[in-house]
Amino acid sequence: MHFAQYYLDCLSQASYLIGDETTGRAVLVDPRRDIDDYLRDAEAAGLRIELIIETHFHADFLSGHLELARATGATIAFGEAAETGYPIRRLRDGERIFLGVDAATDGADGVATADGAAPAAPSGVTLTVLATPGHTPESICVVVHEQPDAPEPYGVLTGDTLFVGDVGRPDLLAATGLTPEEMAGRLHRSLHDKLLTLPDATRVFPAHGAGSACGRNLSTETTSTIGEQRRYNYALQPMPEDEFVRLVTAGQPATPGYFAHDAALNRDGHPLLDTAPPAALTLDAALAACRDAGAVLLDSRPLAAYTEAHFTGSLHTSLDTRFAEYAGSVVEPGTPIVLISDPGTESEARLRLARIGYDHVLGHVPDPAAELARRPDLVTRTHRLAAGEVPPGDAQLIDVRNPSEYAAGALPNAVNLPLATLPTSCATLDPDRPVVLYCRSGSRSVIAAALLEARGFRDVRDIVGGYEGAVSACG
Repeated sequence: MHFAQYYLDCLSQASYLIGDETTGRAVLVDPRRDIDDYLRDAEAAGLRIELIIETHFHADFLSGHLELARATGATIAFGEAAETGYPIRRLRDGERIFLGVDAATDGADGVATADGAAPAAPSGVTLTVLATPGHTPESICVVVHEQPDAPEPYGVLTGDTLFVGDVGRPDLLAATGLTPEEMAGRLHRSLHDKLLTLPDATRVFPAHGAGSACGRNLSTETTSTIGEQRRYNYALQPMPEDEFVRLVTAGQPATPGYFAHDAALNRDGHPLLDTAPPAALTLDAALAACRDAGAVLLDSRPLAAYTEAHFTGSLHTSLDTRFAEYAGSVVEPGTPIVLISDPGTESEARLRLARIGYDHVLGHVPDPAAELARRPDLVTRTHRLAAGEVPPGDAQLIDVRNPSEYAAGALPNAVNLPLATLPTSCATLDPDRPVVLYCRSGSRSVIAAALLEARGFRDVRDIVGGYEGAVSACG
């Protein structure tokens, strides 16, 4: 068996290539849009990707099933409850997919027999589909067997149903008529009636790791076992279903603004990825795009460079942090973007934006440092408070961390307005009064300060070192 995990740190996202080395047949699960790694590795291993399985409609990134289907001719598959704007194969609960059988001789539809029944003498790598609604209605997990009659599975791909240290959040679909409580009840049954019936030694391979907004307590580990999760995952401890529902619906991270946009594109379809490098724009052309086309300047340089000098009104999220997620939190989907990037990083910035479906990048300013020096009349420096410095007496003190962080400890009189919701919640603030922002360590607060400055707030400052720095400074 060929089994490979592809983990993308900047999105905390994992995808999987599974193949039978005897027949060369392979399946790709939860691909991202830039598919070159999958194609290269499959070719090197002598594998043909014949089926693309999505465990659910992802909200935090734009899936690569359309790009991969175009490149390979593979069939796209979702759980049976999925409704899409493009042709798919629907996978039934309990359906088995036999990769160890030659497609030319088994009458296969994709990579399994047309009626889902086993061929006369199945052998080799076999996948079993589990319907596991809860995170979304169409969520599935995929159990991997090295042989169809193996006494224990090799592992299970759990999508966003089960993470290492957490379970999928059930609240992302509240707007569709399904309440978080109803989804949490489904999730509880999926976990206990399906996943926790697997042997303890079964490896767990989730779709996300630490940092993802798809849960609140994800581990930095990217694999585990059913037994380890049964023992140590807080959400899998023995408890009544109503207690589980209360537990997993409380304190979830604020939902970034682009999530609904991405979920819709993953469901309905989207243009294929454009891999061309962004065009070089003069500063005058960039400013004209802002004035005439409603574009935003998005500065992807490191935090220190941005705070020292940036174009007035530009937004910020650095490539050395969760660039795409934070960009999707402060930039409205569909907004034209001009990148302010360090030379040589503009293509990476564009790719990361494309991974969340932000394709409308007009170009980049090739040498931001030189342009900043040339046009001091357009330059602003971020106003920052030292960790122990006292904010102005009439300042509005805003904590931009997630609700669970705020609940665990906050500065006196601080109001919690998470970064992901700040584009709308900032309407509750007075733009004529000073605003002081803080996060955990100082990164998100700079992003928030840039947003408020772009919205016309006159006096915006953030606390260097964030909450941790402030607490340390106070002894």
